[in-house]
Amino acid sequence: MSYYCTFGDLQSELRDYYRRTGDRIQFIEAVDNLYRKGALVTEIPAGSNRYIAGAAQLEDFEKLVDKMYFSVTPSSVLSTDVSEEEMIPLLNDGFIIRHPRYTRPYLHRHNYVEIDYVVSGSCTFYFEEEVRNMVAGDICIISPSSLHDIEIRDESTVYCIMLRKSTFQSAFYSLLENDSLLSSFFLRMLVDDSKPNYIGFHSEDPGFMRAMAQSLMSECHAPDQYSNSCCISLTIMMLANLLRANDGYPKVYHYHQDTSDFTGILSYIRRNHRTITLSELAAHFHYSKPHLCKIIKQNTGVSFTTLIRELRMSEARTYLTLTDLPVSDIADKVGYNSADNFSRAFRKACGKSPVEYRRLHKGDRERFVPFRME
Repeated sequence: MSYYCTFGDLQSELRDYYRRTGDRIQFIEAVDNLYRKGALVTEIPAGSNRYIAGAAQLEDFEKLVDKMYFSVTPSSVLSTDVSEEEMIPLLNDGFIIRHPRYTRPYLHRHNYVEIDYVVSGSCTFYFEEEVRNMVAGDICIISPSSLHDIEIRDESTVYCIMLRKSTFQSAFYSLLENDSLLSSFFLRMLVDDSKPNYIGFHSEDPGFMRAMAQSLMSECHAPDQYSNSCCISLTIMMLANLLRANDGYPKVYHYHQDTSDFTGILSYIRRNHRTITLSELAAHFHYSKPHLCKIIKQNTGVSFTTLIRELRMSEARTYLTLTDLPVSDIADKVGYNSADNFSRAFRKACGKSPVEYRRLHKGDRERFVPFRME
């Protein structure tokens, strides 16, 4: 038999228990308490879980979320292993819930990907032996098989997005094919999820992210024949927005790798290519400079100096093609101390001066004019 309760009922049980006893209980224990009280229902009342994304203000939206029903399973047994079958509806690629407040931390792992987004306030993130504070705008992506939990001690709001591992092999391909640490993180996870990993970002656009999360919550809990596609599209938009705002690199990460794995080194070089020196890179990864040069050459086919120049030139070509920034500003952005040095390096690498390259590609860019009548 299926049972349901509202987010508000569950939250009230957790809050009341804490205020009454001074102790915290886990999510499943609160569900079991509601079951024993006869507070669970076997059918979602008609008219519930309507599409509610129109509520722009967080406070108003949270009042509507309190009235939303979701499926629960009464049980008095706590388990460290949680499967996607228990959390994600059968026909869905993913699901989102508001993370319960006032719960007792209980490290657990699962076989799906979890994305936690702090909408307001703060929370404590537990990961293996690590404890980290998360604040509004922070987003954490946790790979399967990682022991973790989140603790919310007040009225802060955290949304928890759960996505099937298989989803990333299809729906998220457009993100995975990009060369970034997020791509490396997911691709490694798909091949071998035996190592605990997480990466964290911070969003500087809370209005956009909150709107996406609200729409995602609405779509997941008011399913129809289009809701699953909408949920995946919204999640892709959230992750793509994070990558755009963070230049493809996370704020924090716990990325286990073997010493022979070049992924972490390359990601660090890409993130710091504007200023990094070989000495700094060697010190960061505890290698001698000759050994590090050998690793870079073996994995990229070029020297450290050439790799840095190629990364800077690639970024410069993007600025020249897609922006109208002065050449001096572009030189500074890609890591050169003067426009003259940048121009000489660019001509040597690309066969044209920055001005000539921009003129050539700007013409290509402006060739198409929508609805032009000739």
